[in-house]
Amino acid sequence: MYRISKQDYGYELTFGGTVDLDEMISWREESRGKLAGAPKSFGVLIDMRDLRPGGLKPDAQPVMVAGQQMYRKAGMKRSCVILQSATVTMQFQRLAHESGIDSYERYINAAAHPDWHSLALTWIENGADPGR
Repeated sequence: MYRISKQDYGYELTFGGTVDLDEMISWREESRGKLAGAPKSFGVLIDMRDLRPGGLKPDAQPVMVAGQQMYRKAGMKRSCVILQSATVTMQFQRLAHESGIDSYERYINAAAHPDWHSLALTWIENGADPGR
């Protein structure tokens, strides 16, 4: 399951359950359409609290990497991923490294930080690292 919504700061992406190749391709194509009208610079909040460990299927991962690169090329200045699973966190840190967005992306464990939303927006909008 995925959802894309426009926000004042840019975009909020939500992923939950499991995401297979067909659904990831749909996400990439819907993202391409939404990014056509994007401002020159924007932020992205990615809510993966409900994504299961192993929920992004292996054949869908290259499409995620290509999608991350597409967001960056379209003007993404910073992104913040909200997670609750150490396994999912490691997977997305690896994918961010593969796509080259790892220096623009931060990760917040929602279980450890009830104020995750405000921490994420502080990073996205102001560049204040939530890990410091």
